[in-house]
Amino acid sequence: MAKTESHIVPVLPEKIRLSDYAGGIFRTIPSRKGMKKAIDKGWVRVNGKLASTGDYLSGGETIELAFEETVKRPVVELKIEVLFEDEFLAVVNKPAGIEVSGNRKWTLENTLSINLKPSSESDALKYPEPIHRLDYPTSGALLVGKTNTAVTELNRMFSDRAIAKSYIAITIGEMSDSGILRSEIDGKASESEFKLLQSVQSERFGHLNLVELNPNTGRRHQLRKHMAEIGNPILGDRDYGLEGLILAGKGLYLHSVSLSFVHPFTKEELTIEAPLPKKFMKIFP
Repeated sequence: MAKTESHIVPVLPEKIRLSDYAGGIFRTIPSRKGMKKAIDKGWVRVNGKLASTGDYLSGGETIELAFEETVKRPVVELKIEVLFEDEFLAVVNKPAGIEVSGNRKWTLENTLSINLKPSSESDALKYPEPIHRLDYPTSGALLVGKTNTAVTELNRMFSDRAIAKSYIAITIGEMSDSGILRSEIDGKASESEFKLLQSVQSERFGHLNLVELNPNTGRRHQLRKHMAEIGNPILGDRDYGLEGLILAGKGLYLHSVSLSFVHPFTKEELTIEAPLPKKFMKIFP
């Protein structure tokens, strides 16, 4: 089966080598080392031309990854909640504690084929593909492509920021009602917005807050880093939490609550919501 992904390079502050840029932009081959091998094998094209590791990018280029997938993918027997589904795409409720994709067997990607209905479209995928990532401990709404055309179009929409993502988190400490957070993450500009929905006093944590978070960029661990930077880390965050205030055993209190976008084929305006996990409701009933 042909495996294809595409990525549109955003405007860059300065030119960068393809081999340095390409790591992490594709789910199929997420590592920088793996992408170098893919380029050497002729699996990568830039603006339709065969790529080399020495090519430079300045912004606006279309990078395409295409190769024939011959290895049979393992299937994980895990029941997941399907929030929306048609012939082209689906939105599922990702459980916390599972990777979206990767080289391990136990991934969300490896359970999609038994949870979603096969598409009747001519370019239907045997194995539906997640369009974006959620961290291992993060739960909630995740967009999936069911056809080659849908995967390409949905990836383009993410690159164009035509898909709005909203999260709900529980944070620690007193905080202001709203704000915009900007910083550099991994050398790239990042921006998030937050809105305080509710706050309660806590003997251990001082204050616990129910917060709506809206990322305007998509950097790794962006929301977790931004909340930690202003002194309000997300409850249960082992990586960015405050020493002595890391809640153990309950996981991370970060949930992808909704995705909003115009369906690329039916042109219907969609807002698909994932219900809050029970652990959130115990603190904010």
